[in-house]
Amino acid sequence: MTVHTFESMGTVVSVRLSAPTPHSDATRASLSTEVLALRESVAMAAAEQVFDGLNERFSLYRESSEISQIARGELLLSASSERMRDAYAEALLWREATNGAFTPHRPDGVLDLSGTIKAVAIAEAAAAIQACGFTDFSINAGGDILTHGFATDVTASDDSASDDTHIGDWMTGIVDPQNRTELLSVVALTPELPAMATSGSAERGDHIWARPGATNDFLQATVVAQDIITADVFATAIIAGGQETLDHLTSHFEIAVLVVKADGELLANARFPELVAH
Repeated sequence: MTVHTFESMGTVVSVRLSAPTPHSDATRASLSTEVLALRESVAMAAAEQVFDGLNERFSLYRESSEISQIARGELLLSASSERMRDAYAEALLWREATNGAFTPHRPDGVLDLSGTIKAVAIAEAAAAIQACGFTDFSINAGGDILTHGFATDVTASDDSASDDTHIGDWMTGIVDPQNRTELLSVVALTPELPAMATSGSAERGDHIWARPGATNDFLQATVVAQDIITADVFATAIIAGGQETLDHLTSHFEIAVLVVKADGELLANARFPELVAH
């Protein structure tokens, strides 16, 4: 397994790639070090291009971005690109799904799609990596994680690699927001539930706006879901909407959730313990 990193969207993106398991002499011969290195280089370039392209259009920290032009009133949303309008429409659907806990608008009314775009970048980067022939990999962008296939670690020589190939679920730790050196839990991300996102104020400060009228004492929310956009949106929504949103999402969607309250108490739905690594 190899690890590649790059910076985009104000965070570090880490990609772990496992080489295809060499089951035959023909496959082993085709996966020379040079060929594999080239494939990894192409895959990483494609992934980075996805992140940078979306960041260039959707970052409010870039004065020249399309969304910054909308924020300054220089461009009407109705006159913006199809990509922008589609992203906004998708965000409105998430607002509806969370009963308003998730919103694409800041309290001052400025359009802010950062709540979905990083997850979109992860999903599209994963598709780009798959297109380069990789089936087993993970992408971690600022703690939001998407896995594909299985974690594969080939430690044996070519002559016996098939006997010493370790395949399993992707083990992922959840950090304690009150002690960043400790883990609250380790979960196994599987092909059924391959995505995990964590939201809260412990790492980035207060950047999530509470839903008006919501009572919330949650420090951190971790959601494991079938796709990274669902996981990311729902983790944000739970922090913004509190207990009411937590109850709504866990009763209507197939997700696993672990929440940390202000007093350190942990709340988990019934699905979460099934993913805890033993």
